[in-house]
Amino acid sequence: MPAPPVGPDGDPDTLFGLDALEPPPSSARARSTFRDSGTARRLLPVREIHAEPAAAASARGREIIARFPGARLVEVDSHWRVPGLHGNEGNVERWVRVKGETLVLGERKTFTTRPNGRSADWIAPGPSNGCALACAYCYVPRRKGYANPITVFTNIDRTIAHLGRHIARQGPKREPNQCDPAAWVYDIGENGDCSVDALVCDNTADLVRAFRRWPTAKASFATKFVNPDLLALEPRGRTRIRFSLMPEADARLLDVRTSPVAARIAAAADFLDAGYEVHFNFSPVVLRPGWQEDWAELLRRLDDVLPGRVKRQAAAEVIMLTHNRELHEVNLGWHPRAEQVLWQPDLQQAKRSENGALNVRYRNQVKAGALDVLRDLIGARAPWLRVRYAF
Repeated sequence: MPAPPVGPDGDPDTLFGLDALEPPPSSARARSTFRDSGTARRLLPVREIHAEPAAAASARGREIIARFPGARLVEVDSHWRVPGLHGNEGNVERWVRVKGETLVLGERKTFTTRPNGRSADWIAPGPSNGCALACAYCYVPRRKGYANPITVFTNIDRTIAHLGRHIARQGPKREPNQCDPAAWVYDIGENGDCSVDALVCDNTADLVRAFRRWPTAKASFATKFVNPDLLALEPRGRTRIRFSLMPEADARLLDVRTSPVAARIAAAADFLDAGYEVHFNFSPVVLRPGWQEDWAELLRRLDDVLPGRVKRQAAAEVIMLTHNRELHEVNLGWHPRAEQVLWQPDLQQAKRSENGALNVRYRNQVKAGALDVLRDLIGARAPWLRVRYAF
């Protein structure tokens, strides 16, 4: 097994880019220049763009290519099969570098909206697949093999048209549920991070603007990246942003290349004031020595920092860690320290996911006990925070 990659100071965090992602300035609603900021350039120093011909020729594709004039453009037959990228085991040692230096452009071929019922009523066909962030537990790369940069779908107009038809067929929501009391909620970012996508192009902006004209529906996406450009989109309450949170100790180890947890918490009020509904994801909850004390401290910080207007509308999702043996093997090649807490066979059992993948999760009794502890901590430290669901 090769040694884990490190930065010039011997610290893997330097290579991962954690030191470069300083929180953006707050109250930046009117600014639309973050995608050209130093932080954005450090996160996405794009050198190669692999593009399907139709995607490269599209209006959105041309915009993206123009944004990165120094990048080499490579034509590919399919965004799922990029020679030298997908299926190349040697890319494990370049796992993080590939995420920043490579973009893939493709056209979405299938448009299916799936029922969910947990975080959202529906899972929408997303505007992207993959991410420039490198969270060690992310499930998306399991399908791609050794590389998981952002793949942007350039035919966003077809996604929006599909969603418009689907929403019209639903009509008004007749009964409240855990997703929302009045609106049909559509998760638009299942396989990526919409805040990061907005550094590349206007797909996220187009979706936010589309949902504000659909009075019976609401967009929703989770993020670990604070992008102040989103503050200027005027969602008018029709988009729910869910800031993913975990204790700082876990985030420093696992949430690679993301905005600091403190920055995500601090951004909540700005996003609420800009017209978003702001919720939180406690995701994933990782069990390791001292986890209870660190979660108690995170909840105390939320209670101390968040203003009353955020608390009054906030809700949270609690999602326990699900892992995967194949991802475990990949992680050993680039971030073995993460696997010391993610891969715990004594606490975990096999789990067949809805898409047929064989994963591992905490054993039933372990998971149930941990959820009880976390609910009690929320009740004691943040009693204003409604838990929409825990899984």
